[in-house]
Amino acid sequence: MSRAIKVDGKVRTDICFPTGFMDVVSIDKTGEHFRMLFDVKGRFLIHRVKKEEAAYKLCNVKSVRTAAKGVPGITTHDGRTIRYPDPLIKVHDTVKLDIATNKAVDFIKFEPGNLAYITGGQNCGRIGIITHKEKHPGSFDIVHVKDSVGHSFATRLTNVFPIGKGKQAWVSLPRGKGVRLSIAEERDRKLAAKAKEI
Repeated sequence: MSRAIKVDGKVRTDICFPTGFMDVVSIDKTGEHFRMLFDVKGRFLIHRVKKEEAAYKLCNVKSVRTAAKGVPGITTHDGRTIRYPDPLIKVHDTVKLDIATNKAVDFIKFEPGNLAYITGGQNCGRIGIITHKEKHPGSFDIVHVKDSVGHSFATRLTNVFPIGKGKQAWVSLPRGKGVRLSIAEERDRKLAAKAKEI
């Protein structure tokens, strides 16, 4: 057993160990670091990152609660519990987690104007600015998002993962910056690439 692979800073030897969105996979022997993201077709994507960026990950807040003896805590999308968080952190916000210390060092509010990654549904993998939120009591709240080329789309609130304040992302983005092309645009791009090869 070479013990060469680390997931979120911990050595993992189980070849079936699951990795999820925003997890950092490191190979110390080669000095390589990768972040698990989604491509615009909703498939997992292994995105290469620098060592400085591999030191932290973003976690979406799934619940805010008070534990025994009045200790406040938050639970994140990857199953972590963080005790004594900033009292301004609410459900659907994103925290920047230092992997070495397991402490939340900063956070992003879920609010219009912030950059978000879509992590589920038909628009999984797309990236855009949150424009507004619709409340539907008794049903699913809907969030409207606009990508960098001006295409607007809507998705459920639970699928939206804020990744930056304003237009500035806190993690490096994959090629294409989360913009989904239409079938015609994709075809034109492939034809142009083929024409260059000839």
